[in-house]
Amino acid sequence: MLGIKTVTQRGQPAIEVPRYLDRAGFDLVPVPVYYPEVETILGRPVFRRLVDVPGDIDLVNVFRKPADLAGHLDDILAKHPAAVWLQSGIRDDAFAAALMAAGIDVVQDRCLMVDHRHLGAA
Repeated sequence: MLGIKTVTQRGQPAIEVPRYLDRAGFDLVPVPVYYPEVETILGRPVFRRLVDVPGDIDLVNVFRKPADLAGHLDDILAKHPAAVWLQSGIRDDAFAAALMAAGIDVVQDRCLMVDHRHLGAA
């Protein structure tokens, strides 16, 4: 969860979507951009960079403004997750192209929680 917020920001997508996914059984790894004093989010240890997360990552769910994505490109490429999901309102075709060129699948401008709920109702 790149750009996850803390529970003190309740009501904001960058914490509500992770809370939903946690309850749905996803294994979350919080990678907040802010909150340097926070050591855990949703009961899980915080990592400051994706490359510091032990093991493989299937999906990086991103809560960052489009203008901020380029600053995370090297970290994402170094960790090489299977896929990157840019939440609703987040789209950067050049960023996505760089990831896809490295063999990383990309979803842009969609809410993982909404799609998960939709699939559950199908």
